[in-house]
Amino acid sequence: MSEKVKIFDTTLRDGEQVPGCQLNTIEKIEIAKALEALGVDVVEAGFPISSPGDFNSVVEISKAIKNPTICALTRAIKKDIEVAAEALQHATRKRIHTGIGTSPFHIQYKIKTTPEEIIRRACDAVKYARKFVDDVEFYAEDAGRTDNEYLARVIEAVIEAGATVVNIPDTTGYCLPAEYGAKIKYLVDNVPNIHKATISTHCHNDLGMATANTISGIINGARQVEVTMNGVGERAGNTALEEIVMILKSHKSLGLETNIDTKKIFSTSQMVSGLMSMPVQPNKAIVGRNAFAHSSGIHQDGVLKNRENYEIIDPVDVGVRESSIILTARSGRAALNHHLEQMGYHYSKEELDDIYHRFLILADKKKEIKDEDIRILTGEKRQGGNGLALEHLQVICGKSAIPVATVGIRINGEVHTSTAAGNGPVDAAFSAVKHLISKTVHLEEFLVQAITRGSNDFGKVHIQIRHNERTYYGFGTNTDIVTAAVEAFLDAISKIK
Repeated sequence: MSEKVKIFDTTLRDGEQVPGCQLNTIEKIEIAKALEALGVDVVEAGFPISSPGDFNSVVEISKAIKNPTICALTRAIKKDIEVAAEALQHATRKRIHTGIGTSPFHIQYKIKTTPEEIIRRACDAVKYARKFVDDVEFYAEDAGRTDNEYLARVIEAVIEAGATVVNIPDTTGYCLPAEYGAKIKYLVDNVPNIHKATISTHCHNDLGMATANTISGIINGARQVEVTMNGVGERAGNTALEEIVMILKSHKSLGLETNIDTKKIFSTSQMVSGLMSMPVQPNKAIVGRNAFAHSSGIHQDGVLKNRENYEIIDPVDVGVRESSIILTARSGRAALNHHLEQMGYHYSKEELDDIYHRFLILADKKKEIKDEDIRILTGEKRQGGNGLALEHLQVICGKSAIPVATVGIRINGEVHTSTAAGNGPVDAAFSAVKHLISKTVHLEEFLVQAITRGSNDFGKVHIQIRHNERTYYGFGTNTDIVTAAVEAFLDAISKIK
């Protein structure tokens, strides 16, 4: 029978510390509910004493969430613990997460005290927290750079004081995987009362080893992992929830599992990315746009014959509808024929050879071949609603004005105009476009990037929409970002046959 590894999500605490990614209480509740639906065991809701906003967020999340344990962070200070306990008063399941630095760097330069005083303060904090809650987690900050023998003394003492979970953070992301795993094993083997507490990992990604360190910790005895969606967090980020969950799901030989509903991973990732205004890098494992995309002809042929030739994870298992076969100069006949068949075209071998020859000539000139290019290669004229071009765009918006957009679109040679209001200039423009097209489309991704720098820079907009369970991409570039957005939207819509 598989053992459980508990998922402790700190997106709303450590993840939210990323500059420019702060969330308000309503947004935090929305994410907390998504994490509850995802199946996380513990939600670290905030650091209550740090600000009135953080305190209020912990209070409201405690009211809104019923299944996961709600955790509040504190320092090893009585006032911190009292405020955390007050913030958690409405939680069905509550945990106080308190701790102190244990490395020579923290003891000598940050706290400026002695190793023995650290142990005393750590135990006092745990004992005081136990007066308010039954579930107390202790963190040994910078445990990654703490001597193992001293760390074992600290952990033994705090468990004796009442800690139910002991967190061993690699706060600076310094450890090598073997080193971090050995640290966890040393505690398992040398702390006499370790069986009375759960060992937790908390790894940072400063050297790109957060996931590897966390897995090494699990293999050596940790049964709780502290993670964030998309790996967001301080500096280079934290261990990514989706990576740990799918590693354990893929490597069944480890005999470990989580409570996560993996089919909700992608949608939760997108929500966190959107609310934090922090795009997921395209090549990000599990949830990146290119995680299940194939452009190499050898890979495409292999995937089309059997997905498992090049995919160890079924995209459906993480909430992605299907793999993507991207047509480029590296694509082979199999990929081109697959794409043609998806568009409703069927050709003999000789006809396909001719189209493929012309395809390669065109692909050498373009980064990516789109459906419109395919139609041209096959000799088909664009029909119906596919002939779309932005003729004019006017937007009224401002601090005290309701955003209103008027768009003029040329559809098959005839200009049609529509006006609509929205939550912002882009939303208003998109609503006006929707009034003029006969297709129902759902916006799935909206990404804006600067090409160079400066206020007069060109902005590139990437759009992803869904129509009848198929995904379509569009791109637009302009110094006016609203114009670029509308052009990208029309580009995506024009690919719907």
